[in-house]
Amino acid sequence: MFRERGEITATLTGRLTESLGGIRIVKAYTAEKREELTFARGAHKLFRNIAKAMTGVSATTAFSSLIIGAVGVVIILVGGPSVVSGKMTIGDLFMYVLFTGMMAMPLIQFAAIGTQITEAFAGLDRIREVMDMKTEDDQDALREPLPEVQGEIEFENVWFEYNEGVPVLKNVSFKAPAGSTTALVGSSGSGKSTLISLAMNFNHPLSGIIKVDGKDLSTLRLRDFRSYLGVVMQDNFLFDGTVAENIAFSKPHATREEIQAVSRIAHVEEFVEKFELKYDTVVGERGVKLSGGQRQRIAIARAILADPKLLILDEATSSLDSESEALIQDGLRQLRRGRTTFVIAHRLSTIRSADQILVLEDGEIVERWHSRRTARG
Repeated sequence: MFRERGEITATLTGRLTESLGGIRIVKAYTAEKREELTFARGAHKLFRNIAKAMTGVSATTAFSSLIIGAVGVVIILVGGPSVVSGKMTIGDLFMYVLFTGMMAMPLIQFAAIGTQITEAFAGLDRIREVMDMKTEDDQDALREPLPEVQGEIEFENVWFEYNEGVPVLKNVSFKAPAGSTTALVGSSGSGKSTLISLAMNFNHPLSGIIKVDGKDLSTLRLRDFRSYLGVVMQDNFLFDGTVAENIAFSKPHATREEIQAVSRIAHVEEFVEKFELKYDTVVGERGVKLSGGQRQRIAIARAILADPKLLILDEATSSLDSESEALIQDGLRQLRRGRTTFVIAHRLSTIRSADQILVLEDGEIVERWHSRRTARG
């Protein structure tokens, strides 16, 4: 019962958080009543569970009190005549009542505490399930340390699937030399984002090997490897803090001068200077107070500040207009120098400076293009 309550509460809270997070979509599709009904059903189910539990607790407590009351009546019915007849003194009767109370109170408390213990054990079961789950860095201490990265990434016959029997990547092989830029192009669902996810070690290949500087990525410490990563994703997540705090997320101890320097490269300074509090402006949850282009510029500045060896750009300029994109492309070209970069983009302006272009279709590399400077290298 108590375990079920925990599951209902978790589901209800998750649904409420999801609805509030997507409130604009809910309102845009006039789904308020539908979401309200869904929440009401969950709340009613939780209420019934709590009512059932409280009924059980109340019944147990009432039964215990009834037993104690019955014992008290028996003592009075038996002890009263004995006192009257002189076989027992009032002190003796009082002593019996006192001893009976001392024995009964722990029983009543045990009945009440028993329900709390049951609820606690239900919570402990859920905690144990979470604690027993293996994390991705569970064996990190046993893996090979990675003190330095040059940046060469190589895929050898990599296969991957989310659902069994439905491969998303099929026998993918390519090499991205250190300091080069590799552009990934293809239709939606062709496997571009999955390939990037594998390169960041968020997923692991079903078969094949991913190498970093000639070493199997699966044998390297995740923390070491990811410390060299810089990421600008298509859906840029900002925390409910200031502009400066969001930029400095990749380097918590960055000075204000460093933050301003990367902001100029990413052209964040252009709109931040118009705010009253400038870099101390709070952006709101998920950056709701900023436009999509502004959020994207902050994400780019955050990646620049990380000074990564491996740079991931997943539609990094998709939310920008042509003028802003042209400005940021200059900053990104500077950022890519000396760094191994993976770029996912549909705009020609984003990929034309790449050292190699891989065209993916249905999880396979169907075409490759190499620049002259890469071919000479």
